[in-house]
This record gives sequence, structure tokens and C-alpha cells, in this order.
Amino acid sequence: MAKEIAALIKLQVKGGAANPSPPIGPALGAKGVNIMEFCKRFNAQTQDKAGKVLPVVITVYADKSFDFIIKTPPAAVQIIEAAKIQGGSGTPHSKKVGSISWDQIKAIATDKMPDLNCFTLDSAMSMVAGTARSMGVTVTGEKPF
Repeated sequence: MAKEIAALIKLQVKGGAANPSPPIGPALGAKGVNIMEFCKRFNAQTQDKAGKVLPVVITVYADKSFDFIIKTPPAAVQIIEAAKIQGGSGTPHSKKVGSISWDQIKAIATDKMPDLNCFTLDSAMSMVAGTARSMGVTVTGEKPF
């Protein structure tokens, strides 16, 4: 028989760096989850991705047990790394902060494919390119088909 789901908690945590301080501690403590157990399990699974921001979806059950799913890093974080910039632009349409090639867009889209709501690599590339444009990052070259 399936367990009854009590809550879903979505957080963004750096890989290998989960600790009971905010935002993790208060979010899990409010639902009655063992915070240290989550931190130990999360850090063990993400020690190879240390320092990268990783979204995690925690499913809390009625008996206070939990499961979690670790997703791929956000597209914006990957774009910042690929373009080698500090952050996005405050006014993306008038002030551009960097550029990125379609090959880099394809690599990010391939990595993000399991977490995106699209079925083809072409549509995933369009989504990532749109994120880049909204951050003030110019996409250079011709889009491959």
C-alpha cells in the first residue's frame, strides 16, 4: 500500500553543502522531518557535484519519512558558467552582459532535457536560448537545425 503524502518541499541547495541552517532547517523542521538525516543523505548523493546549485524536491509522508529527487542545475546557472559572467543584466533588452554560442546552448539543453517539459532537442534549445536572452546574454551564430 502506498504511503500518504503529507507535503512537497522544493529547495535549491548547493551540492555537498546541505546543513541545518536556513533555508533547509526551517522548511524541513516545520514538516517534522529529521533535518540531519536529510542533510547526510543529500550530501552523500551530491558530493560529486560540490558547489553547484541543485534543485531538490522532497516528498514528506504522513509518518514523517521522506524521499527526495535531485534535479539538474538551473539553466540560468549553467548559462552564467558557460558565458563566464557574474550574473544576468538588470535591463536585459538594453544592456548585454555576455554572449554564448549555439553549441553551448545545445550542451545545456542536452543536460536539462530530463527536467524540461519538451520532447525535442530543438525545442529545449529554444527554451534555453530564451532564458539566456532574458538574462541579457546574446546568443551568437546561426541556430542549427
